[in-house]
Amino acid sequence: MSEAVFKKYDQHQMSLLPESLEDLIPERHLVRVVNEMIDGMNIDSLISTYKGGGTSSYHPRMMIKVLVYSYTQKKYSSREIAKALRENINYMWISGRNRPDFRTINTFRSSRLKECVDNVFASLLELLVKEKLVKIEDYFVDGTKFEADAKRHSYVWKKTMERNKGIVQGKIKELIKHIEEVNAEEEKSYGSRDLEELGESSEITSDKIREKVKELDVILKESVKKTETLESEKVEKEATKKSKQQSKQISKTKRQLERHLIPKLIKYETQEKILGERNSYSRTDPEATFMRLKNGGRKNGELRACYNVQMGTENQYIVCYSLHQNASDSTTMISHMEKLKKLIMGAMKSKEPKLPMNISADAGYGSEENYEYLEKAEVNAYVKYNTFEKERRGKNNSNEFHKDNLPYDAARDEYKCPSDRLLKYKCTETSKTQTGYEVTKRIYECESCADCSLRESCHKSKDNRRIEINEKLRKYRTKARELLLSETGQTYRKRRNTEIEPTFGDIKQNRQYRRIRLRGKKKANIEIGLISMAHNLIKMWSEQMNRFNSKLVAVAH
Repeated sequence: MSEAVFKKYDQHQMSLLPESLEDLIPERHLVRVVNEMIDGMNIDSLISTYKGGGTSSYHPRMMIKVLVYSYTQKKYSSREIAKALRENINYMWISGRNRPDFRTINTFRSSRLKECVDNVFASLLELLVKEKLVKIEDYFVDGTKFEADAKRHSYVWKKTMERNKGIVQGKIKELIKHIEEVNAEEEKSYGSRDLEELGESSEITSDKIREKVKELDVILKESVKKTETLESEKVEKEATKKSKQQSKQISKTKRQLERHLIPKLIKYETQEKILGERNSYSRTDPEATFMRLKNGGRKNGELRACYNVQMGTENQYIVCYSLHQNASDSTTMISHMEKLKKLIMGAMKSKEPKLPMNISADAGYGSEENYEYLEKAEVNAYVKYNTFEKERRGKNNSNEFHKDNLPYDAARDEYKCPSDRLLKYKCTETSKTQTGYEVTKRIYECESCADCSLRESCHKSKDNRRIEINEKLRKYRTKARELLLSETGQTYRKRRNTEIEPTFGDIKQNRQYRRIRLRGKKKANIEIGLISMAHNLIKMWSEQMNRFNSKLVAVAH
């Protein structure tokens, strides 16, 4: 049996020259792509956040490289990144052997990038345009929920807050009313003020109550003075006793207001201000809203504190992202498109804000307000509406009771139901959406549904049947349907399935990024910006590797 032979192993072997880290990095490694692309980016907006003087800082370009590369490697914790800078050769190379600690990394990410992460992303988008990876002509938009860094059971609900606030206001009214009734007999100069000062016709606020406490303080002083006068003049005991009771009651009320009720009212007012138009928020991250997450398939999961992240792609490259505090996609589209305009202006170096020529979205965006916005922007809007699929499959056509299938007499402005009864014009109603957009609807009502044999099939209302007709929305839907059913529209509908959804899948599954680690909307926006840049660079690297491997296969054959 021959003796085993081993390669030389000497941990203390000396080298004539120190080894270059770059020689140890593979030629087509992802870290090289990250390094090259960020070297070509314009980060003047980031550099401008540094003030002159003081000690030297780590170079922002190096810090951006480290952060973006970390997000490609599924490292999101500043402690993990700091550890990798000490142990991982790729991190050592891209950082130039710099070793910022976790506090420095976290401060740079959460503070330095707060106001300029969008500009940094726009610079990367500009490079993608130069490389002809995106043309910003076709745009596919959709939204997804990312869980916020917040406790799951620490929340404030608007309905609960309003109910508790009403209870406190009621207690305050009762206390003040009782004092004024007690004081009215003997202190007419102070007791003549009624509850209108507290807002019988308007809302009771903490400021109004503070003013009332000042009045009670004056009344109390006058009451004490009166008691002392009665005692000095040795007036009958009954009058003195009554005056002391009055003083005690006023003093007790004043304590209740100052120690308990006013602080509670201030708390509910603060909560109301934070809520704004939202129905809830997290106590841990007040800018996050409770939204329902999907567990998989179409099953709805439990409510979690989340941010609604809107993303738009072209060729699976993220072109724009935006964060929103409301769960509905329809109310986010316009603000998302406005941000897209700014990014395009930065990337394309154009002076006039423009949207991509073709925009595709699902039925969650098919509102009157969004259609109107896209029409004014002069783009091809391949945007579904909530009944598009039913119409396409002919499900609505078979329902003779559906309002769209009722015969309409334009000359007489009336509809006819299946039982030949007329639905005549009654009035026009206007309402405002959550965003303040005004919607106008024409209301038609049946002359009489009494003794109608088809009533149960027609409607479930106890009164006569009413239908709401939004002519403006009908026109927009007709236009959208024509675009969607065209040959080009069918192509965009198919393409959409391979655009935005795989992007979300890559971020959430492949990158394991499902939860935002920073608190607050602005800081959360930083994280989404970093993960978006990481996704784009991985996509770019992956395409480069595919082309290289294809060449190798071609040479081999």
